[in-house]
Amino acid sequence: MKFFRKATPVAIMATAALVLGACAQSERDTETPGATGGAAASGGTLTFGAAGAPKLFDPFYATDGETFRVTRQIFDGLLQLKPGTADLEPALATEMPTSSDGTTWDFKLREGVKFSDGEPFNGDAVCKNFERMFDQNADAQKGPADYWSYTMGAFKDKASESLYKGCEAKDEKTVTISLTRVSSAWPAMLALPSFSMQSPKALTEGKANDVKAQGEGFVYPAYSQNPVGTGAFKFEKYDQANGTVTLARNDDYWGDKAKLDKLVFKIVPDESTRRQELKAGSIQGYDLPNPVDWKGLEDEGNQVLVRPAFNILYMGLNPEKNPKLKDLKVRQALYHALNREQLVQTQLPEGATVATQFMPDTVAGYNKSLQPYAYDVEKAKSLLKEAGAEGMTLNFAYPTEVSRPYMPNPQKIAEALRTDLEAAGVKVKFTAKPWNGGYLDGIDAGAFDAWIIGWTGDYNAADNFIGTFFKGKTNDFHTYSQPWGQKLNDDLVAADTIPDEAARTAAYEKLNQQIMEEYLPGLALTHSPPALVVGPGVEGIVASPMTAEEFNTASVGGK
Repeated sequence: MKFFRKATPVAIMATAALVLGACAQSERDTETPGATGGAAASGGTLTFGAAGAPKLFDPFYATDGETFRVTRQIFDGLLQLKPGTADLEPALATEMPTSSDGTTWDFKLREGVKFSDGEPFNGDAVCKNFERMFDQNADAQKGPADYWSYTMGAFKDKASESLYKGCEAKDEKTVTISLTRVSSAWPAMLALPSFSMQSPKALTEGKANDVKAQGEGFVYPAYSQNPVGTGAFKFEKYDQANGTVTLARNDDYWGDKAKLDKLVFKIVPDESTRRQELKAGSIQGYDLPNPVDWKGLEDEGNQVLVRPAFNILYMGLNPEKNPKLKDLKVRQALYHALNREQLVQTQLPEGATVATQFMPDTVAGYNKSLQPYAYDVEKAKSLLKEAGAEGMTLNFAYPTEVSRPYMPNPQKIAEALRTDLEAAGVKVKFTAKPWNGGYLDGIDAGAFDAWIIGWTGDYNAADNFIGTFFKGKTNDFHTYSQPWGQKLNDDLVAADTIPDEAARTAAYEKLNQQIMEEYLPGLALTHSPPALVVGPGVEGIVASPMTAEEFNTASVGGK
């Protein structure tokens, strides 16, 4: 299987108009390296085993892969990723010239596109979507609208701090989006599911922005369960009792119609059960097969599609919840206590590596001079003693009912980390919550001292990793509570706006060193190559470096 290296945002920005102009004609019917099978007939139903339940069906308020896996089939953005790569290609936009200063972008839109509720897609719809994203209430800003906060920096109530400035529909086929400054992440961010175009009528009727905080979580409006997009599939139903999400082919889709009649995502949290169901034929594929099963699955005639390791597993730390974590020595002690080499060897697939920083080595700005924190239990004990934190208690959370690309078995990983921490004298109290049943909301609400989670890159930019993690006043690491938090934020913002590629790369290398040596807001653990598996009758699925597979080209069982 071939792996695909991601294009840098600078290259994307410099060649965007050229690339989009050259790719204006759909390439979806051409052969793509890394795809399963060859020519395939149409029809039938493909049932895919999902590791967890979708949080909701409005991608703007989602941050997790299980939700995006579903919504990616329902929605399109202005831009998308070419299957199997991180290269931009047209979606709902076909041309993209830019102003000389990189802050004014004119988008030419596809003609004849309609949302699945029959509403037209045009310039007015684009601007209504961006204004909807920009204008979020205080509760939505606390967590649900994370992707906008991370990429744009601020909302309408603090417009001067936002990357987004405004949107103007010049006519039905032309839209101008204005930015307040240059950003290395623009326009690559427009391929994110969170920037999908949604039916303005459905958004309004479903009161899409009416998000409310409740306890440690959030309550979402009616629209979040009734999505309306322009994608190759349209939402049919979510049967929570039976754990299935059913999508139907959108026969009015603007591009090549999906080969499948139906696409079903069946929620099967246990990986071994997913394998059994694949063997029994009740599902035709699933994500994140246990690495120890890869060879056996292939021996049974299945196809294991291995993705590149474009991710990071980390331990998040909340100094507001546990004040002892405000001390750098305590955070360093926890890091030295973790036997990450053993974690890689016992819990992760072949090809996994120990992380030295919060991004993989293929991203510009990765600091090659950094070495992993040494596993040293005695040093960990000594640092805890110096900090007056001997015998400290850490309320440590891990997710259930899910596998993620960077952690195949969260419970086993958490247990291994607890064993290490307790060997250094740290008392660990576990909290286990379902991924979309309190865990993600708990992180957003700052409910845990420490937790394990990770990130698969959305595009190849340092800002998409360390910018996502540490910018802003409401990030999950609570860096704003630290005396260096504002400086780190300001330095990250400044690095993102450096127009010269070499200077920007150097700035991120320095920031990575500061993050790991001076700040250490969390503990970067490992990078892992994840996989998905499909049965012998499945054809047309292309493995994505960002786990962003689309199913419109898939077929199953010769139908």
